[in-house]
Amino acid sequence: MMTRGVRQIVRLNWPFYAVAVAFVAVAPPVIQRLPLGAWFRLPMYAATGLVAMWLIASLAASWIVYDRSRLMQWDWVLQALGFHPSSWINLHAGLDESTPALRALFKEAGGRVFDIFDPERMTEPSIIRARTLSRLRSQAGLRRGRREPVEPEPADFRRLPVPTGTIDAALLLLSAHELRTDEARTALFAELRRVLGPGGRVVVAEHLRDAANFLAFGPGFLHFHSRRTWTRCFARTRFDIHAEFPITPFVRVFVLRRLT
Repeated sequence: MMTRGVRQIVRLNWPFYAVAVAFVAVAPPVIQRLPLGAWFRLPMYAATGLVAMWLIASLAASWIVYDRSRLMQWDWVLQALGFHPSSWINLHAGLDESTPALRALFKEAGGRVFDIFDPERMTEPSIIRARTLSRLRSQAGLRRGRREPVEPEPADFRRLPVPTGTIDAALLLLSAHELRTDEARTALFAELRRVLGPGGRVVVAEHLRDAANFLAFGPGFLHFHSRRTWTRCFARTRFDIHAEFPITPFVRVFVLRRLT
């Protein structure tokens, strides 16, 4: 049974899982010893059960998304675009899992990879751990004699180093949510509109702040943005949703085109 995706999720969010496991293990005997009546203990047991449920559910959802679905195969990107681009850009802010597959998928196309990490705005510990993991993987690959990975180009998401109207496809695959403010997201998508050529597309894949992700990840779903937040951002920057589809109940893909 494949569990690489689950292991990675745990590695990136290990403080949450460590605290949750400790809480579920310690809370019941502590509650039992408290000098309280049964009606007072009941909500405490319920809270412990809720933590245990989210602990299991988050691992199950991560396994479904990252180990069992098409998501991490990335072949669906071509289906989403509906054409073979001659030029593309891939934007990420930490752990880049998609570029090798994209290069194989678009063999004849010119592609560039941008790291839009902003240390002043992206301060969550999980993204720092993701960047560290990415660096360690690259070093381990080199020690094993693998070909040196293509280094991403550091880039300011407000001013991408790309000429106007020259890109056929821009890809944001589980990365755009790291921009935590409306202002930042608007700045990025305004830049994507600038660099996109006629007939170009933007592919955005994201978890959403919705019921499915709440059931799976509990309060952790607040790290994602709602569908309404994304659609408002797209409308502000004059993008139309050309296509939209789910990959599992937990991940949504938007294919955008420029409005004239």
